[in-house]
Amino acid sequence: MKKLIAIAMTAAVFAGCSSDKAGKLSTPNVEDFNYVVEQFADIQILRYRVAGIESLTLQQQELLYYLTEAALQGRDILFDQNGKYNLTIRQLLEAVYSSANVDKNSDDYKALELYLKRVWVSNGIHHHYAGDKFVPGFTQEFFVNSLQALPQEELPLGEGESFDELMAVILPVMFDPSVKPLHKNQAADADLLLTSASNYYEGVTQAEAEAFYNAMKDPNDLEPISYGLTSRLVKKDGIVQEEVYRVGGKYSDALEKVVYWLEKAAAVAENDQQREVIEKLIEFNKSGDLRTFDEYAICWIGDTASRIDFVNGFTETYGDPLGMKASWESLINFKDLEATKRTVIISDNAQWFEDNSPIANEYKKDEVKGVTAKVINAAMMGGDCYPTTPLGINLPNANWIRAAHGSKSVTIENVSEAYSQSVKGTGFNEEFVWGPEELEMLRKYKFLTDNLHTDLHECLGHGSGKLAPGVDPDALKNYGAPIEESRADLFGLYYMADPIMVELGLLPDEEAYKAQYYSYFMNGLMTQTTRIEFGKNIEQTHMRNRQLITSWVLEKGKEDSCVVLQQRDGKTYVVINNYELVRQHLGELLHEIQRIKSTGDFPAAQAMVEKYGIKIEPNLHREILDRYEALKMAPYKGFVNPIYTPYFDNNGTFTGLSIDYTEDYADQHLRYSRDYSPLTKK
Repeated sequence: MKKLIAIAMTAAVFAGCSSDKAGKLSTPNVEDFNYVVEQFADIQILRYRVAGIESLTLQQQELLYYLTEAALQGRDILFDQNGKYNLTIRQLLEAVYSSANVDKNSDDYKALELYLKRVWVSNGIHHHYAGDKFVPGFTQEFFVNSLQALPQEELPLGEGESFDELMAVILPVMFDPSVKPLHKNQAADADLLLTSASNYYEGVTQAEAEAFYNAMKDPNDLEPISYGLTSRLVKKDGIVQEEVYRVGGKYSDALEKVVYWLEKAAAVAENDQQREVIEKLIEFNKSGDLRTFDEYAICWIGDTASRIDFVNGFTETYGDPLGMKASWESLINFKDLEATKRTVIISDNAQWFEDNSPIANEYKKDEVKGVTAKVINAAMMGGDCYPTTPLGINLPNANWIRAAHGSKSVTIENVSEAYSQSVKGTGFNEEFVWGPEELEMLRKYKFLTDNLHTDLHECLGHGSGKLAPGVDPDALKNYGAPIEESRADLFGLYYMADPIMVELGLLPDEEAYKAQYYSYFMNGLMTQTTRIEFGKNIEQTHMRNRQLITSWVLEKGKEDSCVVLQQRDGKTYVVINNYELVRQHLGELLHEIQRIKSTGDFPAAQAMVEKYGIKIEPNLHREILDRYEALKMAPYKGFVNPIYTPYFDNNGTFTGLSIDYTEDYADQHLRYSRDYSPLTKK
């Protein structure tokens, strides 16, 4: 099997273009670039410019290409992690969508098209932010009849499985609102595993999972592995056991292809350090050994000289109700040399920021090690970074590695650019901003301060502070993620207003930070709720952390009116009356959040998140939704990737790369399902 895969993929490499001429690489101007692809439901699909790609050497271009192929091979993994039946449902939907026999003008077909587009966005049948299951707008009868009209070989039937047996399993998952309603349940009084649709556990209760991993942990181990990070926990024959993600294990067919492209990338690495990083990742994918994963992470931190960089594999744990198991993701990128100058300044002064943080001295790091940061341009997104992607990344997540070896942080400049360009002329700020002074402030400083806050959040916020001796890194359980994101955001917000920002040349003047404070509070208290269906709670981690911070400070503002919600002409606005007091309160909250994190104070974490981060005031929510709806905007953004075509001469030597931005959203996902689906039933 492996030999056949290798032969097929080797042919694919040289199926691009065999020519003595290389492809042309250039970056379109901002003014000429078409950022917006389409809009549907609550999402707008964008393109991103791969700015500066023409400056890469031929070797870097070849490396970039192989890494982008590795990034696409893990797509099926995430679909499966997000839900046991997601891959089958995606195949069924795409079969009907592509059928020549279905009436494409019917309301049912149009509703199926919308549903499928939402499934592509979320890598499954649950909303990528809210976590609720999508409600099909087409009838079950239409779906079944359309499938029955297809040739049986086009259906993802298991061995010996009949069509009726397949439908008996799939139809309730899609059409019954009571079946798997939430991707990740976070309710305090529920069994988080039995009530979540995510596929990290099978037949295991929360108590059984916690007991399984607690039994593995040694409180005296100063360098603990990330228990359960890269496995599925299942109960077979009454025994709880792990299915490890590795070649020869769980997700082997996909990981074999990832490894194939990583091996090609290693052969053209920029330097020995980068080659060692790639080879260590290959070793981990083959073994599934979490000690090897830690070795890879440490090696990756040390690769600071390379222009090309990547994330590829099982990384973030937001999808797991217990915050232990990682989803598959990939982000291929290269350094923006000019913009990176600001992050170098920040990382060079990391010890000063740590020493002057408003947290308790016993939770500060005596010596900040290995903090490196850069600004990047994304070249390819995959897995949990596609089609929605973060604005910044800070890795690795293991606390002991951060303390002993440091971390690496990135701010994704071209994604931020696409977001910024897509809202121009929409009237959003004019609708929600209090007055002309704030509007002018945002016009002048918002893009700059947004990026700087992301720099501080990723570069210093996540890397700051330390756990008290003996504290379990998983002690905060399902509240760990919002507490950690609050901590990083607070660190960035607190220092945005510090005079050192101007002294270091990161901000032009002492007024600029106010743009970030105003936009952050407007978002946290009001406009981020446009992403939540009326009557629902906040489920997504980052949205919880933003509401937690702004609601906590708003409550403090009742005493000193530093920030208030104020009415004018029947509309609600955020008004900040005293920016200095806001900063003071942010520092107070950071002090408490760090204490909770450092001591593993679960009751305090639970109380903080439950009180400030989850509930939305219904009258304000209704008002914000109505005002936003009138703007005809979409609250979420997603992306299509560019297409790269490699060029080789007649001897198989790489001669260049071309980039194409014109592929539309549906065509891209259908192509990915055709060419990058190693886990689907054929």
